[in-house]
Amino acid sequence: MTTVDKADLEAKLREIEGVVTETEDEVRSRGRYIIAGVAVVAVVLIGYTVWRMRRKPIQVEVYYSS
Repeated sequence: MTTVDKADLEAKLREIEGVVTETEDEVRSRGRYIIAGVAVVAVVLIGYTVWRMRRKPIQVEVYYSS
């Protein structure tokens, strides 16, 4: 039968904590890029909408022939 010492458990928990901390940092970094991308797309869409609203509307004349 294998015995587990307190020191072994503490070492393993420290190792797991390190992995979790690294993963958390990676996720936060990716999240910043995603937020920046969404902000860029939002600014472009708002700019396009404002530009379309300020343009002179196209007038179409329809002629009916009998």
